[in-house]
Amino acid sequence: MKQTLTLPLEKAQEPSLKYGWYVVFLLTLANISSFIDRQILSLLVVPIKRDLGLSDFKMSLLMGLSFALFYTLFGVIIGRLADRYSRRNIIMGGVALWSLMTILCGGIRSYSQFFMARMGVGVGEATLSPSAYSMIADYFPKNRLATALSIFSSGIFLGSGIALLIGAGIIATLPTEGRVYVPLLGSLYPWQLLFVYIGLPGLILSALMLTVKEPVRKNLLKKEGKTVEVSIPEALNIIFKHKWAYLSICFGLAFSALINYGCSAWVPTYLVRTYGWSTPQAGLGFGIVLVVASGLGVFWGGWYADRLVRMGYTDGRLRVGLISLVAVVLTCFAPLMNSPILALAILFIPCFFLASNIGAAASAVQELMPNQVRVLASAIFLFILNLIGLGLGPTTVAIFTDFVFQDEGAIRYSLTLLLLIGGVVGALSFWTGLKPYRQAIENNKGQLTDEN
Repeated sequence: MKQTLTLPLEKAQEPSLKYGWYVVFLLTLANISSFIDRQILSLLVVPIKRDLGLSDFKMSLLMGLSFALFYTLFGVIIGRLADRYSRRNIIMGGVALWSLMTILCGGIRSYSQFFMARMGVGVGEATLSPSAYSMIADYFPKNRLATALSIFSSGIFLGSGIALLIGAGIIATLPTEGRVYVPLLGSLYPWQLLFVYIGLPGLILSALMLTVKEPVRKNLLKKEGKTVEVSIPEALNIIFKHKWAYLSICFGLAFSALINYGCSAWVPTYLVRTYGWSTPQAGLGFGIVLVVASGLGVFWGGWYADRLVRMGYTDGRLRVGLISLVAVVLTCFAPLMNSPILALAILFIPCFFLASNIGAAASAVQELMPNQVRVLASAIFLFILNLIGLGLGPTTVAIFTDFVFQDEGAIRYSLTLLLLIGGVVGALSFWTGLKPYRQAIENNKGQLTDEN
């Protein structure tokens, strides 16, 4: 007779919240570093296309698909390992790997080498978010989890914005012609130096991860009062037990990410092509909007999601996602403005709301899952998110520009379609998940005992 697994919460020593915030701070720095590595390509579209002879479509593959393929694939594999072994050590090794591969991007000689190096960056960065989500969930009580995860998620937008701000400043000082000699890497194009500069700090961050303690795992799955190992089939059965609630979160945030990655990759180029701005000027302008709007949005989203939960709205985390994407749809016309200042002012709104739903959605996944499958559940969640968001976001804009409009100057229409289509599909996904999520949380009450 088949035995049924129950899900009681294992009694665990409550970690210090002060130390927990320190861990969140270091993990957020790592997240910032990872997104600086990703975002910097958006400022280098012109020189990379010129020196390597690339189209918008090939450039979009470097910004999205080359990274996303290995990020998503290895994310699931690493997620399984992190449910069983030290999450701290896995993150530490990943930070070192993506930093080294970023530095190697500065030494590439061809498009194929660039593509492979970006794949390596993806493998390294696949270690961070699933493991970090699980660790943070073990450091914080449920009523503060969305806030903590939102702060970690702020690294996405701070990293993207900082890359634009710092990158714009560095690009302005780099030579526009000739080559630069760098020991070990040889003769480089000036723009390749940027990869060396942004990769080196990650090696320091990797060493700092030694100061992080692996937290005691809470909310462990038990059978007959004893903690049990969960096989892969059992883990998948648990993850998809409430599949409609889980998948609505995955796809809702995936289409939010589609917009995020598409805009982050192409808005600087849109400002250059549409309004004649210089690359440093475009990076500075959009960087300021991204840092301020997204920074405020991510903190508001975590705070508001936790507030809704405290008020008794069990689906409050998903409501934040729904609100955010409705706001994006209502402001999808921003790229059509005749003034660049007005366009950036209106883009402030979708940047704010797109940032607001990440911590809320991540905490919703953590709340659904027992500890033994949290990292795997987060990895599958990020697999879907990044395959659609990172893999297709930059490429969707390029496809509209290159193959639908067949005009580089039509990038404003490509961005408008991205905001509209991504916003509608994402909002529908969050909306259809509200009832299943409420039911899933209600069903878990009989199986999970909350000691927080």
